[in-house]
Amino acid sequence: MPLRFKAIQNLSTNPEIKVDGSARITGIFGSNVFTIKTAREFLSDEAYKSLLSSIRSSQKIDRSMANQIANGIRAWAESKGVTHFTHWFQPLTGATAEKHDSFFTIKSDGTPIEQFEGDALIQQEPDASSFPSGGLRATFEARGYTAWDPSSPAFIMEIGQGKTLCIPTIFVSYTGESLDYKAPLLKALESLNKAAVDVCNYFDKNITRVSPTLGWEQEYFVIDEALFNARPDLVMTGRTVFGHTSAKNQQLEDQYFGSIPERIYAYMRDFETESYKLGIPLRTRHNEVAPGQYECAPIFEEVSVSVDHNALLMDVMERVARRHKLRVLLHEKPFAGINGSGKHNNWSMATDTGINLLAPGKTPKTNLMFLTFFVNTIKAVHDYSDVLRASIASAPNDHRLGANEAPPAIISVFIGQYLSKVLNDVKERVSDKMDETDETMLKIDIHKSIPELLMDNTDRNRTSPFAFTGNKFEFRAVGSSANCSNPMTVLNAIMAATLKQFKKEVDGLIEKGEKKEIAIMHTIRQYIVDSEKVLFEGDGYSEAWTKEAEKRGLPNVKTTPLALDAMVSEKAKQLFESNTIFTHSELEARHEIELEKYIKKVQIESRIMGELATSHILPAAIRYQNLLANNIKGLKESGLKETAYSNQKQILEKIAEHISKTSDLVEKMIEARKICNNMENTRTKAIAYQSQVKDVFFDEIRYNVDKLELLVDDREWYLPKYREMLFLR
Repeated sequence: MPLRFKAIQNLSTNPEIKVDGSARITGIFGSNVFTIKTAREFLSDEAYKSLLSSIRSSQKIDRSMANQIANGIRAWAESKGVTHFTHWFQPLTGATAEKHDSFFTIKSDGTPIEQFEGDALIQQEPDASSFPSGGLRATFEARGYTAWDPSSPAFIMEIGQGKTLCIPTIFVSYTGESLDYKAPLLKALESLNKAAVDVCNYFDKNITRVSPTLGWEQEYFVIDEALFNARPDLVMTGRTVFGHTSAKNQQLEDQYFGSIPERIYAYMRDFETESYKLGIPLRTRHNEVAPGQYECAPIFEEVSVSVDHNALLMDVMERVARRHKLRVLLHEKPFAGINGSGKHNNWSMATDTGINLLAPGKTPKTNLMFLTFFVNTIKAVHDYSDVLRASIASAPNDHRLGANEAPPAIISVFIGQYLSKVLNDVKERVSDKMDETDETMLKIDIHKSIPELLMDNTDRNRTSPFAFTGNKFEFRAVGSSANCSNPMTVLNAIMAATLKQFKKEVDGLIEKGEKKEIAIMHTIRQYIVDSEKVLFEGDGYSEAWTKEAEKRGLPNVKTTPLALDAMVSEKAKQLFESNTIFTHSELEARHEIELEKYIKKVQIESRIMGELATSHILPAAIRYQNLLANNIKGLKESGLKETAYSNQKQILEKIAEHISKTSDLVEKMIEARKICNNMENTRTKAIAYQSQVKDVFFDEIRYNVDKLELLVDDREWYLPKYREMLFLR
């Protein structure tokens, strides 16, 4: 029996996975994490204070203290049954990586002992040659280092009966270049901290640290494992390269926030429990818009920890899904014609005095501080929209952007009607040369208007890539499978650069004799004028917006190979080098890596399309074609009039036409791919794969195959169909 029919037959007999939901979340939360509270219990006062200083003040831990901390972490881990440890890091593959070592060792006299020294905690040496490096490292130059990141707590990963201590780390080459997502992110966060504190001190000298915060929303699809295994395209690429839309998709809007199917509900509770143990503060779960699509979201955390938690969650979700005989699909567009999946990055900044810098305040001073950071964010997005677009560019996200409620590739900012009015009032009512009247306006009129900006007074715009939602900005264009580090590195870097420039301009006005508040307001007004073209409140899908954006000079780069050019522009190099995040060579290397990823993903999709068409689609269509031909032949030989089998002939002609076109297109696609493969320049090859393979053949081949799916006898079609994958539980 073909896998498709066996999978459908077995759906009703899948064993129910029992999930214990009796434990209170507070009782298990962080139980597998080496928290500050745990550190207090297992570390000496000296070691505890050293670790605390490192976490809160980014101070380096002395190696003499590392041994004490390592011993404390080992004691805690062993008390929970852990035998092995690993440096857990995020290489540029897009997945996480780990190499396990045991605590077990043998002393010189042959005595076996358990040991975890400071050197093993601080540093390990994984092979760097097999990870993407963009030419920074050659195969024969294999040395790379992982270095402990104390800002993200160690945790215990439970897989089956095994338990492993995971130490979050960065990953760098022997010569010091970043080979991961985490190291640049930490640099960007520190750069923003310094720039933001300098600006905050205009308003409050007590502020000594600013920590960007992140709350991601993880969208995903879930389908039955057997149906997944019967779709080679899902297995190989994470998306369906073929498949006709079902009679019912999401048009009735009955999936969104609907009752969660029982099997999925059990899966959700299971992966949530695993997540709580790892300190991931999940808060929300619900059905999403598309059938088979769901979402979870956590409480906000500091960016570096939140990024780690999202990478960890994706791993947990995939592992737990298998336990339930399910598969989770994190691809941005696993099914055509319905909503894709994003990972909305809700970003803000918090001071060590407890202020959210993007929350409107209740006094003139805090209102002005809010307005300062709010307008600086808009200016940053305006000035670096192309770099921000590059940060979310990928082959999977190209399928999603601009379709089915996903934001378009044009980067714009939505702020809602209330804040639009505030910014317009500031722009129109403040003269080039401020005076005491303007200072009065600042303290009274702005004070009266901004407190009205409550969270529920800011509308939501699903078509906006970057929207203000009351006390944070929501970067909606990030793809569901992406590592949050990339967009967060860019967003925090461009914010740091903009705040530095803002302070320079304000200080210049103060030096010329302006009062501080007047100088700040004058600069804010200028920033509003300079960046207002990036503000857009309407429908991002409309043709009118595309034309308007072009008039405004906003870039509309729809494909990844071209979008990535912004990574290596002179503007980007200056941005990242001046904030000590990337060197020029590191940027060039990452550009090369992202282009190679794009090529490989399109290449794999092209190959699986060819394989499915040749070994699955065409044989099924030809089998049915032969059945029809024999049927027509029999009717004809029986002496019936041609009208008796004219419908069969029409169907046969259509099938023959689609078979012929599919076969011809696949052959031409293979030839086009061969031409692309002979190109040596990576950018040229990526553009060719996009323009000469993907754009020319993918939709055309799919059209003919999907037509065959409608025409061929269902019993002859061995690939699970959309109605089965999306609606059968």
